Amino acid sequence: MITWAGFLIIRALGPTLKFAVSWEDGSPGSLEKRPLVYSFWHSCMLPAMYLWRNLEIRVLSSDSFDGEYTGRIMRKFGFVKVRGSSSRGAVRAVLGMRRELEAGWVVAFTIDGPRGPRHVVKPGPVLLARATAVPMVGFHMAVEKAWVLNTWDKLIIPKPFSRVLMRVSREMPVPSDADESRQEQCQAELQAALDRTREFAETNVTKVGGEEFPIFRR
Repeated sequence: MITWAGFLIIRALGPTLKFAVSWEDGSPGSLEKRPLVYSFWHSCMLPAMYLWRNLEIRVLSSDSFDGEYTGRIMRKFGFVKVRGSSSRGAVRAVLGMRRELEAGWVVAFTIDGPRGPRHVVKPGPVLLARATAVPMVGFHMAVEKAWVLNTWDKLIIPKPFSRVLMRVSREMPVPSDADESRQEQCQAELQAALDRTREFAETNVTKVGGEEFPIFRR
Protein backbone atom coordinates (compact mmCIF):
# COMPACT_ATOMS: atom_id res chain seq x y z
CA MET A 1 0.00 0.00 0.00
CA ILE A 2 2.85 2.39 0.83
CA THR A 3 4.53 1.58 -2.49
CA TRP A 4 1.43 2.18 -4.57
CA ALA A 5 0.43 5.31 -2.64
CA GLY A 6 3.88 6.82 -3.09
CA PHE A 7 3.99 5.92 -6.77
CA LEU A 8 0.54 7.35 -7.50
CA ILE A 9 1.24 10.61 -5.64
CA ILE A 10 4.49 11.22 -7.55
CA ARG A 11 2.92 10.12 -10.84
CA ALA A 12 0.03 12.55 -10.34
CA LEU A 13 2.22 15.48 -9.26
CA GLY A 14 4.98 15.03 -11.85
CA PRO A 15 3.13 16.09 -15.02
CA THR A 16 1.93 19.31 -13.34
CA LEU A 17 5.46 20.50 -12.54
CA LYS A 18 7.38 22.94 -14.75
CA PHE A 19 10.94 21.64 -14.99
CA ALA A 20 14.03 23.40 -16.33
CA VAL A 21 17.58 22.07 -16.49
CA SER A 22 20.69 24.26 -16.24
CA TRP A 23 24.18 22.91 -16.98
CA GLU A 24 27.52 24.21 -15.74
CA ASP A 25 30.38 24.46 -18.22
CA GLY A 26 31.94 21.02 -18.50
CA SER A 27 28.77 19.21 -17.39
CA PRO A 28 27.34 16.16 -19.22
CA GLY A 29 24.81 18.29 -21.14
CA SER A 30 22.29 15.44 -21.37
CA LEU A 31 20.36 13.28 -18.91
CA GLU A 32 21.17 10.23 -21.01
CA LYS A 33 24.98 10.42 -21.06
CA ARG A 34 26.62 7.45 -19.35
CA PRO A 35 28.45 6.13 -17.43
CA LEU A 36 28.59 8.74 -14.67
CA VAL A 37 28.55 8.84 -10.87
CA TYR A 38 25.77 11.25 -9.84
CA SER A 39 25.25 12.64 -6.34
CA PHE A 40 22.40 14.74 -4.94
CA TRP A 41 20.86 15.58 -1.58
CA HIS A 42 18.23 13.28 -0.10
CA SER A 43 15.75 16.16 0.28
CA CYS A 44 15.10 16.48 -3.47
CA MET A 45 14.58 12.76 -4.07
CA LEU A 46 10.92 13.03 -5.17
CA PRO A 47 11.26 15.55 -8.04
CA ALA A 48 14.46 13.76 -9.11
CA MET A 49 12.61 10.46 -9.19
CA TYR A 50 10.09 11.86 -11.66
CA LEU A 51 12.46 13.81 -13.92
CA TRP A 52 15.00 10.96 -14.21
CA ARG A 53 12.35 8.26 -14.70
CA ASN A 54 12.79 5.36 -17.15
CA LEU A 55 16.53 5.88 -17.68
CA GLU A 56 17.49 2.65 -15.85
CA ILE A 57 19.71 4.57 -13.43
CA ARG A 58 21.25 2.40 -10.74
CA VAL A 59 20.50 3.66 -7.23
CA LEU A 60 21.69 2.56 -3.82
CA SER A 61 18.92 1.43 -1.50
CA SER A 62 19.24 -0.11 1.96
CA ASP A 63 17.51 -3.23 3.25
CA SER A 64 15.75 -1.24 5.98
CA PHE A 65 11.97 -0.78 6.00
CA ASP A 66 12.25 2.76 4.61
CA GLY A 67 14.83 1.68 2.04
CA GLU A 68 12.72 -1.24 0.87
CA TYR A 69 9.55 0.69 0.10
CA THR A 70 11.53 3.61 -1.38
CA GLY A 71 13.33 1.12 -3.62
CA ARG A 72 10.03 -0.39 -4.74
CA ILE A 73 8.65 3.03 -5.66
CA MET A 74 11.80 3.87 -7.61
CA ARG A 75 11.62 0.61 -9.55
CA LYS A 76 8.15 1.60 -10.73
CA PHE A 77 9.77 4.70 -12.24
CA GLY A 78 12.35 2.66 -14.13
CA PHE A 79 15.28 2.79 -11.69
CA VAL A 80 17.33 -0.29 -10.82
CA LYS A 81 18.02 -0.94 -7.13
CA VAL A 82 21.48 -1.89 -5.89
CA ARG A 83 21.26 -3.19 -2.33
CA GLY A 84 23.35 -1.73 0.47
CA SER A 85 23.98 1.58 2.22
CA SER A 86 26.77 3.62 3.73
CA SER A 87 25.85 2.26 7.16
CA ARG A 88 24.89 -1.33 6.34
CA GLY A 89 26.37 -3.63 3.72
CA ALA A 90 28.79 -0.93 2.56
CA VAL A 91 31.24 -3.32 0.88
CA ARG A 92 28.46 -5.10 -1.02
CA ALA A 93 27.04 -1.73 -2.06
CA VAL A 94 30.35 -0.43 -3.43
CA LEU A 95 31.03 -3.66 -5.33
CA GLY A 96 27.52 -3.67 -6.76
CA MET A 97 27.75 -0.06 -7.94
CA ARG A 98 31.19 -0.69 -9.40
CA ARG A 99 29.86 -3.58 -11.49
CA GLU A 100 27.07 -1.35 -12.84
CA LEU A 101 29.54 1.40 -13.81
CA GLU A 102 31.82 -1.08 -15.53
CA ALA A 103 28.80 -2.28 -17.50
CA GLY A 104 28.26 1.28 -18.73
CA TRP A 105 25.36 2.42 -16.55
CA VAL A 106 24.78 5.61 -14.58
CA VAL A 107 24.76 5.25 -10.80
CA ALA A 108 23.30 7.78 -8.36
CA PHE A 109 23.68 8.47 -4.65
CA THR A 110 21.47 10.42 -2.28
CA ILE A 111 24.77 11.41 -0.82
CA ASP A 112 23.70 12.52 2.67
CA GLY A 113 21.41 9.50 3.15
CA PRO A 114 20.20 7.32 4.66
CA ARG A 115 20.28 9.19 8.00
CA GLY A 116 22.44 12.27 7.51
CA PRO A 117 24.12 14.42 8.53
CA ARG A 118 22.18 16.65 6.16
CA HIS A 119 24.07 18.22 3.25
CA VAL A 120 27.36 16.51 4.09
CA VAL A 121 29.11 14.47 1.38
CA LYS A 122 30.24 10.90 2.07
CA PRO A 123 33.23 9.19 0.38
CA GLY A 124 31.39 6.57 -1.72
CA PRO A 125 31.33 8.46 -5.06
CA VAL A 126 35.03 9.33 -4.79
CA LEU A 127 35.97 5.68 -4.19
CA LEU A 128 33.89 4.54 -7.15
CA ALA A 129 35.17 7.24 -9.49
CA ARG A 130 38.76 6.35 -8.53
CA ALA A 131 38.21 2.63 -9.10
CA THR A 132 36.38 2.94 -12.43
CA ALA A 133 37.75 6.13 -14.08
CA VAL A 134 34.16 7.36 -14.35
CA PRO A 135 33.74 11.04 -13.39
CA MET A 136 31.53 12.37 -10.61
CA VAL A 137 28.70 14.86 -11.19
CA GLY A 138 26.54 16.66 -8.62
CA PHE A 139 23.12 18.23 -9.06
CA HIS A 140 20.42 19.92 -7.05
CA MET A 141 16.70 20.44 -7.70
CA ALA A 142 15.04 23.52 -6.23
CA VAL A 143 11.25 23.65 -6.00
CA GLU A 144 9.37 26.96 -6.05
CA LYS A 145 6.51 25.84 -3.80
CA ALA A 146 6.63 22.71 -1.68
CA TRP A 147 5.61 20.99 1.48
CA VAL A 148 8.73 20.38 3.60
CA LEU A 149 8.50 17.43 5.96
CA ASN A 150 9.82 17.65 9.51
CA THR A 151 12.35 14.88 8.92
CA TRP A 152 16.15 14.82 9.23
CA ASP A 153 16.52 15.61 5.50
CA LYS A 154 13.66 18.17 5.25
CA LEU A 155 12.18 16.12 2.40
CA ILE A 156 10.56 18.27 -0.29
CA ILE A 157 7.14 17.36 -1.72
CA PRO A 158 6.43 19.72 -4.63
CA LYS A 159 3.07 21.44 -4.70
CA PRO A 160 1.10 21.01 -7.96
CA PHE A 161 2.10 23.34 -10.81
CA SER A 162 5.30 24.48 -9.09
CA ARG A 163 8.43 25.42 -10.99
CA VAL A 164 11.49 23.18 -10.52
CA LEU A 165 15.05 24.04 -11.53
CA MET A 166 17.75 21.40 -11.73
CA ARG A 167 21.33 22.67 -11.81
CA VAL A 168 23.99 20.15 -12.87
CA SER A 169 27.68 20.52 -12.05
CA ARG A 170 30.66 19.95 -14.28
CA GLU A 171 32.20 16.48 -14.46
CA MET A 172 34.83 15.81 -11.80
CA PRO A 173 37.32 12.97 -12.48
CA VAL A 174 39.23 11.25 -9.71
CA PRO A 175 42.75 10.03 -10.61
CA SER A 176 43.19 6.27 -10.39
CA ASP A 177 46.36 6.78 -8.34
CA ALA A 178 44.80 9.29 -5.93
CA ASP A 179 46.19 8.87 -2.43
CA GLU A 180 44.21 9.59 0.73
CA SER A 181 44.99 13.31 0.61
CA ARG A 182 43.92 13.61 -3.03
CA GLN A 183 40.73 11.66 -2.34
CA GLU A 184 39.88 14.10 0.45
CA GLN A 185 40.39 16.95 -2.01
CA CYS A 186 38.04 15.28 -4.50
CA GLN A 187 35.44 14.79 -1.77
CA ALA A 188 35.72 18.49 -0.89
CA GLU A 189 35.33 19.31 -4.60
CA LEU A 190 32.10 17.29 -4.73
CA GLN A 191 30.85 19.03 -1.58
CA ALA A 192 31.58 22.41 -3.16
CA ALA A 193 29.79 21.39 -6.37
CA LEU A 194 26.66 20.34 -4.49
CA ASP A 195 26.68 23.50 -2.38
CA ARG A 196 27.17 25.60 -5.52
CA THR A 197 24.41 23.94 -7.53
CA ARG A 198 22.00 24.18 -4.58
CA GLU A 199 22.62 27.91 -4.20
CA PHE A 200 22.23 28.48 -7.95
CA ALA A 201 19.01 26.46 -8.25
CA GLU A 202 17.36 28.02 -5.21
CA THR A 203 18.29 31.54 -6.36
CA ASN A 204 16.95 31.08 -9.90
CA VAL A 205 13.98 28.72 -9.59
CA THR A 206 11.45 31.56 -9.97
CA LYS A 207 12.89 32.25 -13.46
CA VAL A 208 11.85 28.83 -14.80
CA GLY A 209 9.76 29.24 -17.93
CA GLY A 210 11.58 32.41 -18.99
CA GLU A 211 14.09 32.86 -21.78
CA GLU A 212 17.06 31.86 -19.60
CA PHE A 213 15.49 28.67 -18.24
CA PRO A 214 12.96 27.28 -20.75
CA ILE A 215 10.65 24.43 -19.78
CA PHE A 216 12.30 21.03 -20.15
CA ARG A 217 10.08 18.13 -21.24
CA ARG A 218 10.66 14.42 -21.48
